[in-house]
Amino acid sequence: MKKFLIFCIMVFLVQHSAFAQKKSNSSNDNKQAMKENIYQFKVEDIEGNIFDFASLKGKKIMVVNTASKCGLTPQYKDLQALYDKYKDQNFVIVGFPANNFASQEPGNNEEIATFCERNYGVTFPMMSKISVKGDDMHPLYLFLTQKEKNGVEDSDVSWNFQKYLINENGEVEKVISPKTLPTDASVVNWIENKG
Repeated sequence: MKKFLIFCIMVFLVQHSAFAQKKSNSSNDNKQAMKENIYQFKVEDIEGNIFDFASLKGKKIMVVNTASKCGLTPQYKDLQALYDKYKDQNFVIVGFPANNFASQEPGNNEEIATFCERNYGVTFPMMSKISVKGDDMHPLYLFLTQKEKNGVEDSDVSWNFQKYLINENGEVEKVISPKTLPTDASVVNWIENKG
């Protein structure tokens, strides 16, 4: 009888442990399922057409907020050079003009498009002007800047030309400061899977 009782207790403990493990795994699966990715977003491009991030599945993406009258505006040249070099290697840059910093992007979409093309020959996708911080922050930037949404880190957009590097699964992987050039080794190595 004593052996049978011990056996029953052992069976109960094993089953209870397996149930607890299954429940824990289920909880982790739910947390993973809640993590968002960039593919849920549709935005308006600079010409007023719908741009669906789901069309970029499997590509590495750099999202950058831009401005035409900033000391960092010459980064457009480096962004275009980077795009030209890697666009055929599953890499894309998506630019978002924003007027959040010292009113350095005062133009409308048409003026911005003309400026980018005339001065820097920009051919990477440019979106309509949005807000990247504050009460009217665009939902895409809420995703990019909030850990509870992107699952990686909280960040503030500190100035024009801050770069968000998104992996092939649509997940935020790195935040690159505005002053770091697009052609910096930290960016190039990420594109080339070297770190």
